[in-house]
Amino acid sequence: MTGKVAERPVTHYSGLLGPVRAHGGHEIAPSLSVGSDRQGDIAFGAGLRWRHLRSAMTTRIESAPPREMRRSFRLLRITLVALLGLTLASGLYTVGRAVTTPHRTTPIYDPPVLAGQFVPGYCSAGFYARHGSEIVLTTSEHCADVGTVIHDPTTGTFLGVIGPTDQEATCPYPGHTCAASDMNYIIVAPARIPWGHLNVVDMGTDGYRVLSAATVPLGCSDISVGDPIEIDGRGIYRSGTVAEKGDNLYPANEDGSYLPCMLASSVQVGGGDSGGSVLDRGIPAGVTSRSFGGNLGFTPLAGGLTELGLTLCTDPDCGLTPP
Repeated sequence: MTGKVAERPVTHYSGLLGPVRAHGGHEIAPSLSVGSDRQGDIAFGAGLRWRHLRSAMTTRIESAPPREMRRSFRLLRITLVALLGLTLASGLYTVGRAVTTPHRTTPIYDPPVLAGQFVPGYCSAGFYARHGSEIVLTTSEHCADVGTVIHDPTTGTFLGVIGPTDQEATCPYPGHTCAASDMNYIIVAPARIPWGHLNVVDMGTDGYRVLSAATVPLGCSDISVGDPIEIDGRGIYRSGTVAEKGDNLYPANEDGSYLPCMLASSVQVGGGDSGGSVLDRGIPAGVTSRSFGGNLGFTPLAGGLTELGLTLCTDPDCGLTPP
């Protein structure tokens, strides 16, 4: 399931069917490609029309008497003006799309902050946390198994190793595992720790979120229907609201994970979003876990941190002394 959002059939979901379908959500897709396609269509169409009209006018001018020639020249001038206007309109449309397309305005640190961002070749990362003296990144348990060594597939850079999964010792539902949150973590490679920025979440084109020392991660009871939320997995910033909350219980052959608190939202998700950070009212709230008909389902952060023995980083060096 590497790099994919766990898609669940909404027809079996307990308590979240109607509201999730009703809210629908919105998808923010890269709009430069749309602008390029539109521009290409306009330019190509205009080119076809110009070649056709130019050939027709040339033929008429060569064989027409003087009065008809003047009429043809006037028609040619009108055609040229019309085509010039169409070309300018196409250019203005493209410029307009370029101006309104979101662009990143914040610097990328070295090493980069991966909290909130896509981990190359795997899923997205949630929040920096501390496990003893180790710096870790929360993510989703279905992204990779414990012990998996993570390298950037493009550069070969060693990024870290997948740590344990949040899982309770016993579960009252036969064939299921029980957990407070759909969570595990990446033990970050020492060379990839962004010291001085461990309390930062990167929301891409919407900028950085810096967690204050007073920040407390949210649990299920802290999150309400209607709360504003935001994510930035896959480098696409999206926002919406919490639409519904309930538990995650399916037949074991469909989904063997019982999660007592699942939040459904109006935000659309896709492959690669899993494990990414979810902010509720700007507060660390959860990790991206499921897709309900293309809409985000996430589990609360606080319970997962507690069961995994993690402390959320709320100061630049997470209470440690950098090497």
